[in-house]
Amino acid sequence: MSPSTNRMLNRVKSMYLFIKRKGTVTTRELVEEFGTTQRTIQRDLNVLAYNNLVTSPSRGLWQTTSKKVKVS
Repeated sequence: MSPSTNRMLNRVKSMYLFIKRKGTVTTRELVEEFGTTQRTIQRDLNVLAYNNLVTSPSRGLWQTTSKKVKVS
């Protein structure tokens, strides 16, 4: 796996755990927490949403779904 892919996967996993811990977060909070661009955060959220791990109850807000996840 390329270093950039590994970095992205680690960031997505960290984002998921951050959202799960906080309950509901804004896109802005994620940008500030992970120190990356809003576009990068949005791409990562799209990966999580595609896999039914997060949902957006309203524009700019994110929360985890009830899907069971085994995090290693």
